[in-house]
Amino acid sequence: MSEAEKTQKNAFFVSLSKEGVTTKQESDNISEIVGYLSEDALEWMDFSVENINEDSFVIASSLNFSLQLVASVLVDPYSAYEDLDTELGLMLPAVRVDRFDIKVYPLLILVRKNLILTIHPKDVVRLQKIYRYADIFMKKIRQDLLWNDRLTILLTRIIDENNQKNFNGLRMIEEEGDELGKYMVDPKAPRTEIGNDIYKMKHALITYLNTLWASWDVINSLRYGDAETISDNQKLLQRIGILGDDINRQIALSEHMSQVLASGLEVLQTIYNNQLQMLNNRLAFIATWLAVLATAGLVPNTLATIFGIGKINDLIDWPWIVTILVISTILCTYLMYLFFRKKEWIPSKMEC
Repeated sequence: MSEAEKTQKNAFFVSLSKEGVTTKQESDNISEIVGYLSEDALEWMDFSVENINEDSFVIASSLNFSLQLVASVLVDPYSAYEDLDTELGLMLPAVRVDRFDIKVYPLLILVRKNLILTIHPKDVVRLQKIYRYADIFMKKIRQDLLWNDRLTILLTRIIDENNQKNFNGLRMIEEEGDELGKYMVDPKAPRTEIGNDIYKMKHALITYLNTLWASWDVINSLRYGDAETISDNQKLLQRIGILGDDINRQIALSEHMSQVLASGLEVLQTIYNNQLQMLNNRLAFIATWLAVLATAGLVPNTLATIFGIGKINDLIDWPWIVTILVISTILCTYLMYLFFRKKEWIPSKMEC
């Protein structure tokens, strides 16, 4: 976690009055930020909480959001879309990536006239960058626009920032995948560890793809402007469409990485097969030569048996016996070698 993330406040507030004046506040006291609520200004409040399932109800009710809306959105841990006419609730995944360990946190967004409320766990930092420039950004929103147009502009910016943070996760997975590739080409690397790392990478990609599809599902529900709190302006809706296109590109990249990973699994399987084949070659090489030697030894063994019978020992000198045995052994070994080579039962060399 960066230093900026460690020093962040629990809550911050930004507003744009009808006169075009911006106000920006941050505090560790959630109640203090809630007290800044005003119905006649464009406002955005962000809260970092310990337990989103419990604290969200307290914060939302204090800001006059219905508990039914919060309960409906919190049902799905990845994504949700709930439209209650005057209120809109969204749930988007917020991803943190540490090597192949992917953690998905909920980002709760509640919208009603002139107010956007975002709530997320303290474990994930999403919108700090927007808050830094929020007053400058909100000053650029024209005052003559309809209230739902202004809300849509701000909401689009918030969703885009969350998506960009999520997209960084794919880059981290790619970097770890590159390190895994270097590890795979090392012939001394333990194959069991490589297999375990490949599984972790595959699981990380699947989890990441699930978050992308969840985000796309929510944005697809927004892009037609059916909710009353969302603008009907086609230019503003096109911005939401661009967010969907960005997610589609990330999905395509993730699927491409999955294909690369599948190729890596095939390469690993080929390595295993080659190692097994080399072992089989060694065994075949040894077994073939043992067969040559064993077969070639039958003739001299037979002669030695004959020479050892009774009276024959008196008739033949032992030097001649040894000479005959040596010559017969060499001759039979050579003849058996030629026979095995002709039948192609013996390799020309041992492959290692």
